[in-house]
Amino acid sequence: MNLGRGKCCSLFCDKSITFLEINHDKDHLHLLVSIPPTISVGKAVGIIKQNTAKDLKKKFPFLKEMYWGTESVWSEGYFVTTVGANEKVIEDYIKHQGKKDSGQMLFSI
Repeated sequence: MNLGRGKCCSLFCDKSITFLEINHDKDHLHLLVSIPPTISVGKAVGIIKQNTAKDLKKKFPFLKEMYWGTESVWSEGYFVTTVGANEKVIEDYIKHQGKKDSGQMLFSI
């Protein structure tokens, strides 16, 4: 599935939510977004989930049957944290999601 910047950004015509980095793993997304103080985090997450669920159900009709009786295809939960000086670390972490470990963490005792 391609959830590129352009696709997610097109969900917000007013451009008030800025996607800085987007990537996914097998069963979840990682997003680095900037939202203005006029939009709550919960509202932003709700907008993202609602719009992507509609698009996914349109693109993959079997999802309408799988998730019959509900508007969403996403779980209820989400994790949010703020970033500051560590923004580059978070951005790099998101960029490398879903990629095979290159072995730099392997060591022997």
